[in-house]
Amino acid sequence: MQDSFAFIIHPLDPKRDVSRKYPALGKLPAWLIEFLSIFYPPVLVSEIEGVRSVANGRTLQGWFVACPLTPNLMLRLPTPLVYRKIVQTGRLAEKLGARILGLGAFTSVVGDGGITVASQLKIPVTTGDSYTVAQAVHAIREAAVLLEQPLAQSTVAIVGATGAIGSVCAQLLAPDCGKMILIGRRTEKLAEVATAVRQQGGQEVSLSANIDDLAQAHFIITVTSAVDAIIEPQHLRRGAVVCDVSRPRDVSRQVAEQRPDVLVIEGGMVEVPGPAEFNFNFGFPPKMAYACMAETMALALDGNYVSFTLGKDIKLSQVQTIDTIARRHGFKLGGFRSFERAVTSTQIEFVKAACAPDKKIVSAVPYINPINHASVDSVNI
Repeated sequence: MQDSFAFIIHPLDPKRDVSRKYPALGKLPAWLIEFLSIFYPPVLVSEIEGVRSVANGRTLQGWFVACPLTPNLMLRLPTPLVYRKIVQTGRLAEKLGARILGLGAFTSVVGDGGITVASQLKIPVTTGDSYTVAQAVHAIREAAVLLEQPLAQSTVAIVGATGAIGSVCAQLLAPDCGKMILIGRRTEKLAEVATAVRQQGGQEVSLSANIDDLAQAHFIITVTSAVDAIIEPQHLRRGAVVCDVSRPRDVSRQVAEQRPDVLVIEGGMVEVPGPAEFNFNFGFPPKMAYACMAETMALALDGNYVSFTLGKDIKLSQVQTIDTIARRHGFKLGGFRSFERAVTSTQIEFVKAACAPDKKIVSAVPYINPINHASVDSVNI
């Protein structure tokens, strides 16, 4: 039987994302696109070809299938209706011949994190969150090397630390960093995460519900379920690196426009082994995929057809296992991208200079009045 998989995508920006598949439909007002998507059925977006293991030479047959709902609708509509849409999309994947299904973006976090969806399908389901964690941590470590800013001498902040992804990211980075700030809105859960971080070797750990405390951090991983951006230009120190795992993004586009002295990278961009062709432009260069997509592919290449990552809990062992599987088959960190553009060596050098207090930056960033400070209590993390 052919090794195969399918991965569910959905529009994050109604006009932009719908236009990629249906240019005429994308010309409609965003509100109308959203309204129509409630009634629109799941669709086959593209066939994925050329994914090949470097370990055993296996190749995959795969498909992108689309659930028409936007994040806004997934949060506003009754959860059973959202489940029904996602399950319908999964059944399309089954008809195509997929042997495992990956849940992308908000389809992986809505409700119980895929448990209900998996219970109504005949094939295993994974959210991809385990490999997302692994790649976010790899990205931070690589950025630290490129910027010559050792993690052992740095403060690392995790925004959304009470969530499954944020918690394990914190535990994995605990032995590496000098100080860690855990940011979230649930005080008791934050304390639990802090205990786990200390058990993994974290020396100095502090807790916060205030997004302003990001100003202390050299490196940040942000992974919340907020619909709107929560990290603005005034929240970040010079030379900061932010790995934004969330979709929609946690980091405001104004950061890219106003703060060239900081580096915002998209968490989880992975280079896929083999002459991979996705036959659909989802904003990444050729052969590059999100980590959640890569987890689904790696499991299929490994013949490991199980519901690997489901629900709101992720264990360190899961992350370590999928990282090993993916590495064996040839998946690896695929470089950095920021707001859908490749990060250049010039950008790296500029941020590197900003990291060093003894170096003067020629193009100084203008002072930004720290207004509209947001408490993390106002977002869902």
